[in-house]
Amino acid sequence: MSNLSETEVRAEVREWLAANWDPDMPLLEWRIKLADSGWGMPQWPKEWYGRGLPHALARVVEEEFANVGAVRAASSGVRLLAAATLLEHGSDQQKKKFLRRILTGEDTWCQFFSEPGSGSDLAGATTRADLKGDFWIVNGQKVWTTSAHHADHGLLLARTDWDAPKHEGLSYFVINLKQPGVDVQPLKQMNGHASFNQVFFTDAKVPKENLVGRVGDGWKVAMTTLAHERRGADGLPAASKRGTRVGKIHAEERAETEKANQPYTWYPQRAGRVDLIIDRAKETGANKDPYIRQEIARLLTLAKCAEWTARRARAAQQQGRPQGPEGSLGKLAASHVARGCARVHTLITGTDAMLTGRESAREGIIAEILVSVPAVSIAGGTDEIQRNIIAERVLDLPKEPRFDTGPFRNVRKN
Repeated sequence: MSNLSETEVRAEVREWLAANWDPDMPLLEWRIKLADSGWGMPQWPKEWYGRGLPHALARVVEEEFANVGAVRAASSGVRLLAAATLLEHGSDQQKKKFLRRILTGEDTWCQFFSEPGSGSDLAGATTRADLKGDFWIVNGQKVWTTSAHHADHGLLLARTDWDAPKHEGLSYFVINLKQPGVDVQPLKQMNGHASFNQVFFTDAKVPKENLVGRVGDGWKVAMTTLAHERRGADGLPAASKRGTRVGKIHAEERAETEKANQPYTWYPQRAGRVDLIIDRAKETGANKDPYIRQEIARLLTLAKCAEWTARRARAAQQQGRPQGPEGSLGKLAASHVARGCARVHTLITGTDAMLTGRESAREGIIAEILVSVPAVSIAGGTDEIQRNIIAERVLDLPKEPRFDTGPFRNVRKN
């Protein structure tokens, strides 16, 4: 860990930016410089493309980059979940092979966890991986996979031992999607978007060296991935302020961001759009209804509490504290806020909330909210799963009776 002071870090990063930052160079060339210098992800270890800085000083680096308008390392999509998982559980060979290309943006990633018969019951996965020679042969189906249609690699949880208990028979792999035996099919949602995919594996190959951790460690490794995912479940990152900046780098980054964010364009509606509540109440006259005013006040109070919970989670992350239960608390709070928004939007708009098209409320945004909000209670682990985590790990309540112990092959399945 670095012993540099904030003043020393500021001076060093300013000097490096003055010597290297050029908005007219190609984006990939700049990102390669970032990865090799360690300034792209300064809180990472020095031996793995970082500078070993504590999270508090990493924020100082972010500020200096923002001051000159310098582009950061690639961070969209699942790539940073992959990086966090590999940093904690991956082999040196895997870190060397994948981490640099994550930072440069050369590779995109997706996550293969959920299955048609076992969504939030992650340990019930039945996609199988069988070792044959130097390869694991994968067969099965995954679903709700965002961005699989253009990803290079996937984080795959698969069953490698059917005679072990369900949580102990899983292993975790990095799988190459650009190979025979991987069939990606888009899924059309009821809100009109197609962010997710179902993916079929038919004798797809995973080299032995792409096993993350040891055989049977899949559940433990997956919990690392999910902990990082839930910690960021309160919303999307703030919009970039570089939208009007000129230069080859900025143009290429905007194109990259637009492609990466395309599957997430409906996510603000999924979160409920609490930001529209006051304006909608005023423009419809609903703010004069005492009952609706009370419901609006209730919602805004809940939203502010959820925001504070999310800030606590981010503060813990910035201080370098290990992943804790605040991710589940924040995700459950976000789900309550989203459902509350759908209810209040309906109270404000009435039956017109069901209309879509340009002549409908906010050109169809209100209707899109109503059909998108249910996703918050499902994605990343259902509300029921989050309540179990909170009950058992925070409140120390006794676990529910289990009926799925013993060899997994004997467990009843959907």
